[in-house]
Amino acid sequence: MELLSGNEAIAQGAWEAGAHIGVAYPGTPSTETLEVFAKKDGVYAEWAVNEKVAVEVAVGASAAGARVLTTMKHVGVNVAADPLFTAAYTGVGGGLVVLAADDPGMYSSQNEQDSHWYARAACIPILDPANSQEAHDFTRDAFDLSEEFDVPVFIHSTVRVSHTKTPVETSVRQDHEIKEYQSDPAKWVMMPAYAKPRRKVQLERINKLRDWVESCPYNTIISRRSEVGVVCAGAVYEHVIEALPDASVFKLGVTWPLPNDALAAFADSVDSLYVIEEASEYLTESVRACGVEVSAFKHPLPQDGELSPGLIRKAFGLSEAVHAEAPQNIPPRPPALCAGCPHRLVFKELSRIKAIVTGDIGCYTLGALAPLQAMDTCVDMGASVSMSHGFEIALADKSHRPVVGVIGDSTFAHSGLSSLISTVYNNGGGTICVLDNRTTAMTGRQGNPFNGQTLQNRPSRELNIEAIVSALGVEDVRVIDPNNALAVRKALKEATANPMLSVLIFKSPCVLIDRIRKPAYVVTEACTSCGVCSTLGCPAISKRPETNQALIDPYQCIGCGQCPQYCAFGAIVSCEEGGLNE
Repeated sequence: MELLSGNEAIAQGAWEAGAHIGVAYPGTPSTETLEVFAKKDGVYAEWAVNEKVAVEVAVGASAAGARVLTTMKHVGVNVAADPLFTAAYTGVGGGLVVLAADDPGMYSSQNEQDSHWYARAACIPILDPANSQEAHDFTRDAFDLSEEFDVPVFIHSTVRVSHTKTPVETSVRQDHEIKEYQSDPAKWVMMPAYAKPRRKVQLERINKLRDWVESCPYNTIISRRSEVGVVCAGAVYEHVIEALPDASVFKLGVTWPLPNDALAAFADSVDSLYVIEEASEYLTESVRACGVEVSAFKHPLPQDGELSPGLIRKAFGLSEAVHAEAPQNIPPRPPALCAGCPHRLVFKELSRIKAIVTGDIGCYTLGALAPLQAMDTCVDMGASVSMSHGFEIALADKSHRPVVGVIGDSTFAHSGLSSLISTVYNNGGGTICVLDNRTTAMTGRQGNPFNGQTLQNRPSRELNIEAIVSALGVEDVRVIDPNNALAVRKALKEATANPMLSVLIFKSPCVLIDRIRKPAYVVTEACTSCGVCSTLGCPAISKRPETNQALIDPYQCIGCGQCPQYCAFGAIVSCEEGGLNE
């Protein structure tokens, strides 16, 4: 028995099933799954540049006969949808399992999204574990199901399943030889002449899946009192049994396809049937589509965010459990760029020139928050470059603020590069800032093509952003030290004045991978309380309440040297020179 998170359990289940290969792009809450899998014996694992590529690698390995695990967060399923929909036609060679990890409550995502809709649209079966043991068991079995029905299989998770640790009974690895590849264009070449027959194969498979799901072992009925019956799945089940201990529950382990007959029989066994789900109406609509009447709640469940036992009880008009009062007047702790973050001065200078900044997905999205407030948009991976071009097109005949796109190195590899190619092809202008901090920082400092670090530390190549951008035909390409305020200011001034496209590469390691080893800085009596240093938004800088003079926390300061460059009075010095902090 081991205490495992859902992500760790999925990795363990895949390994026990004899999976040979794992491929993914990191994204919370799915990231740790492949990191754990990569440490297992006898497997190959890699980070791909994006989720579409990851699934295509996985489909290729499956076609060659290997068992493959590919993982992604919910928005990554959007990126991977193209190959996934067609893989539902081709089927598999070796078992192919896809983890789709949703984020209700948007703890680290730009939207709430229910990946069940993809399973339904693509006609790919999807399994919903409610805890780590089921995450382990369902994943292990999913490889057999994939091969039995000749189809990829989704494992659906949410942040609560992915990151909560519960006991897991593990087992030993079952070795599966990679199947011998046999050429079969009618199965794998999806041009119309072959795709049409494969569509009929898919329809036959759907009928078989509908028969199978009626008695499959992953759907469970917990019979209690008959007044209330609840249909639910995944982590919501744990909340339901706590909130409604007397209710009968149909716990769905397979959420596409649904067991029509079993659901109808369950509905007949209770007086009123309710469907409880998070931030979606997928399950409610699907149960109704089975011909089952779904009752309305006394008080509607929230349409967004995670559920809790208290919210479920409230929906039924029941009293909520009594909890200790939360402490009052706790100071807010908004997220901030780390002390010494190499992105900080770029945003400070963008704010100073009042640029229109199209942002992207990464920890640098925090540049949108006070006091920097230097980001106007953030939509999806790679959008900064495309949206910057869109702004330039729309404002071409108007006098306007400089337009600057900001993107990280990993995100640039993910989808920013293709956006830049489109801008160059269409002779676009503007300024693109690539914040190259040498890692995929937001999801835990994973490797990417521009730092050359692979998941299992195999020999690799570190791709050169400057050379690649120059090869596209961009003439103004520069590499700048983002910790040098004057260099950042000069580069932005020149680039935004250039009518042609400029690409500025601000290159400096993330402080979490290359912590600066210098004496911390302190504030001297020369401080005039002007507050300019506080506009950097560094968490190490605060104010002395009695004088309003700046105060630097020596435990957070890493000696990056950014703040002294903005002090006109020379009041910020190395701790070796003395100051008010002593």
